[in-house]
Amino acid sequence: MTLDELDGAIVGCRRCPRLVEWREQAAVDRPKRHGDEQYWARPVPGFGDPSARIVLVGLAPGAHGANRTGRMFTGDPSGDFLVAALHRSGFANQPVSEHRDDGLVLQGVRLVSPVRCVPPGNRPTAEERDACASWLAAELDLLPWTVGVALGAFAWAALRHHTGTDAVAFGHGAEATAPDGRRLLASYHPSPLNTRTGRLSPAMLDGVLGRARSLV
Repeated sequence: MTLDELDGAIVGCRRCPRLVEWREQAAVDRPKRHGDEQYWARPVPGFGDPSARIVLVGLAPGAHGANRTGRMFTGDPSGDFLVAALHRSGFANQPVSEHRDDGLVLQGVRLVSPVRCVPPGNRPTAEERDACASWLAAELDLLPWTVGVALGAFAWAALRHHTGTDAVAFGHGAEATAPDGRRLLASYHPSPLNTRTGRLSPAMLDGVLGRARSLV
């Protein structure tokens, strides 16, 4: 299976009835600022360089970000913060991620997610996490990555599980080495809760991305 074939299979997934209903309802309950915009409202595939040596692992699409635009970390404050950092670090050709056709190109990195549909309250159930795990596993197996950057504790657990890495406590700046030698790095998730409170600053995220670059 190629990445394009995998993306097509992901987009057609309807494994989790609660998430199917929620992602579609989010398009109905849209904020006024999005007016009559056509929502993606389907599972969101990964995005970025198919030859990426670095994978950035998030949690799930945002209701009015990736669930609206159809591209990972696009169209919401989390995407704004992350893509600006990727641009500063030389991984993105532009500092904004507004919609699927805005010209954003990522070099050397790919954005992936353990859960491909927006969950209520950004909290997927264990059953939904497990139902989606095969998509993440397939994508990670197709990429030549050597460094994984986990954006948040959920992503950290997913990366450790996929690589069979021993338990290492999550924390910003945490590092672990998988049995096969690949390196795992941790960062707080660039959610508004973290970025607006200063728990995650631009310099902190830049530091993790710089460390990832140094390892490849």
